[in-house]
Amino acid sequence: MKVLNSYVKSYIQNLRFALTHGAKINFQEKRLVDENRPEKYTNQYTVRTLFPDENPVDALKRELLSLSSENYMRTVKDLRFPKRSEMHEFGKVYNSHDDVYIKIRVELLGIYGETTTFIMSFHFAERAFTPDMFPYNKKQEVFS
Repeated sequence: MKVLNSYVKSYIQNLRFALTHGAKINFQEKRLVDENRPEKYTNQYTVRTLFPDENPVDALKRELLSLSSENYMRTVKDLRFPKRSEMHEFGKVYNSHDDVYIKIRVELLGIYGETTTFIMSFHFAERAFTPDMFPYNKKQEVFS
């Protein structure tokens, strides 16, 4: 478990480096899967609700920079694009009760030679977070 935590910390360190050194942020605001889901659980609705007066990309960059290993949930393979790097899932609580699910991939050398942070998901969680979803969270009282 300690080795995995080192991996997560290293991933977050790489994410911060990429974001502070000009990485392009690719936010998937509208997704095909959102067509069959309540609006509350879409990326577009969540970002508009949490950051109504901000540029979405600036707000998301700030939020990604604030992630820690305590927000880490798990790492998953991208089934649609198996040759690309893995996706990492995080969770944060906003306004002391709004659980937000975050799924990202950092490509340090993207298709066109640039570093890209791809934000697949940034939406209110469909299921409430539970402490067991966060293997490195020591402050488990923050979950609703």
